[in-house]
Amino acid sequence: MSNPLKVGDKMSFRKTLTVAEQAMYTGISGNLAPLYVDQRAARAAGFEQMLAFELNGVALATTALNRLAGPDWRLAGLSIDFLAPLQVGQTVEALVEVTAADAGGITCALRCAIAGGDAMALGTARMVPVKAG
Repeated sequence: MSNPLKVGDKMSFRKTLTVAEQAMYTGISGNLAPLYVDQRAARAAGFEQMLAFELNGVALATTALNRLAGPDWRLAGLSIDFLAPLQVGQTVEALVEVTAADAGGITCALRCAIAGGDAMALGTARMVPVKAG
C-alpha cells in the first residue's frame, strides 16, 4: 500500500468536553477518583470544575489521526506526556503532524491544547496499514 501522506501534513480536531461526556467516560472507565466525579473535591483542590479524564482529551487526537490517515490505517502506538490538568467544560484542540511517512507506517507528533494555547498533552503516534487478521 502506498502512503499518500508526507512530512508536514497536518490535521486538527477541536471539541468542548461536556459534563454528559464526563459521566459516560466515568461509566466506561470505572474511574471514580474524586477530582473526576465530585465538584466539591475539585473545588477544594483549587479547580473551578471537575477534572476531565486526560485520556478523553487525548482521544481527540485519535480523531485527527483517523481523519488525516484515512480508513486504511490504524493506530499502532501512542506515547503521551500529560502536562496540565484538563477541566470539564474546557475546549481542547488536538493537532497532529506527520513527521515520518513510508509504506510501512506514519509517525506523527501530537499536541493537545486547551483553548488559549496551553498544551495539556504532547506526544507521538504511530499509524500502520490495516491488515485483515
